[in-house]
Amino acid sequence: MALGWKVVYGGKTPPPGAVVRPDERLSWGRTVGLGAQHVVAMFGATFVFPIIMGLNPQLAIMMSGVATICFLLIVKGAVPSYLGTSASFVGGVVAIRAQEGDSADVTGAILVAGAVLALCGLLIHYLGSGVLHAVLPPVVTGAVVMLIGFNLAPVVADVYWPQDQWIALIVMTVVILMAVGLRGFFGRIAIFVGLVFGYALSWVFDLVFGQITSPDGTGEVVTRDRVNFDSLREAAWFGFPDETFVNAEGSEVAGWHLPSFSITFILLVLPAVIALIAENTGHVKAVAEMTGRDLDPVMGKAIAADGVGTVIATSVGGSPTTTYAENIGVMAATRVYSTAAYYVAALVAILFGFSPKFGALVAGTPGGVLGGITVVLYGMIGLLGARIWIENRVDFANPVNLVPVSAGIIIAIGDTSLEITDDFVLSGIALGTIVTIVAYHLARAVAPAHLREPGGGAVVTVGEPGVMRDDVEPEARDAPPRDERG
Repeated sequence: MALGWKVVYGGKTPPPGAVVRPDERLSWGRTVGLGAQHVVAMFGATFVFPIIMGLNPQLAIMMSGVATICFLLIVKGAVPSYLGTSASFVGGVVAIRAQEGDSADVTGAILVAGAVLALCGLLIHYLGSGVLHAVLPPVVTGAVVMLIGFNLAPVVADVYWPQDQWIALIVMTVVILMAVGLRGFFGRIAIFVGLVFGYALSWVFDLVFGQITSPDGTGEVVTRDRVNFDSLREAAWFGFPDETFVNAEGSEVAGWHLPSFSITFILLVLPAVIALIAENTGHVKAVAEMTGRDLDPVMGKAIAADGVGTVIATSVGGSPTTTYAENIGVMAATRVYSTAAYYVAALVAILFGFSPKFGALVAGTPGGVLGGITVVLYGMIGLLGARIWIENRVDFANPVNLVPVSAGIIIAIGDTSLEITDDFVLSGIALGTIVTIVAYHLARAVAPAHLREPGGGAVVTVGEPGVMRDDVEPEARDAPPRDERG
């Protein structure tokens, strides 16, 4: 099933506990309402991360809709998911910018990573996930996800937080309180609500306290308004995002553009592929549990479709994509898994992408607001790595697991560099990922036999949604999967 849905419950609201499956839908009015919920759920992160990466948020929103439609068509509607902007590439992009790469270099590097992700998805589809998981066991995958998140700590400390420390502190506190204190849908969109709150609070601070003197995004100390609506007033209500250009101050203003390619920059973002494989696997498993369907046969297709979405988006200067847990949360709350709602959400996102007014509003997000949001988001990315370890019961009493990943994480967080030639330097996330993978398999190769047995994390099986366990006995590993849906 790709297009075409069976109307259930007479198109009306389902009775308590009832489920609307991916190939079913309610009335179009209710479906549009559900689609709107999905739009709100993905909005916060989908336009925050492009701003952080120096890309165009208006174009990112538009291309997220295009990528979502492509994803749903590739998986033939089997996996209801929305493709928003991926956070996994932020660290690599920061490294590219630090080496004077421009937006074309960024999107070119990410495009190649998207192609690699699509290839990995095809390999999983045709060869099975066993080979891939043998190379990237949970102990390694968790370490890579962790180092990607924690490597970004200096970005918060040096770029966003100093722009308005009090706004950043207040927004951070509000996001934490809302994420924990609010229940249901609003708790799941705490980042988006926090961003709106921070934007409004910054405007109020301008009225009450006047201009602020602090570093701007470039580090130069200037006196300025926290919120500047000049670009918003000048922007048209309807139109395609502008082409990338350099303004009068000599700064690049990101818009649509064609990518350019550099081996050095490509290597900086390739580690994100590992994080995306783990992320997509967990999301597909979560959707499978909720819908009561075995989605293992389409796991590889879903990963490949995410890679295709990233390739399409970045080919015109958009942002990388990934399946969004926020939207999976909306499905869990509503028990409506209809892909029709995702097509609606995608079309709404594309319409927003044709509004320069909307793009200017998003691009004008105050730096202090981003500081409060990113300090939470980056920490959550890093701790997702720890979650992978916990859910897979990785045994850190085993030195094969403990020692290699320890080195890789510290190398990445400390942004350690290795100069290969005058023109080629590995550092930060890229170097940390290489050290983690190579050192793990080297340690495993020389370790005594009892340290290489199950529990060392060399073989992965799938249990609960998003959980990959590495401590299952061999006979259990080889047993056919059970159908527990009843």
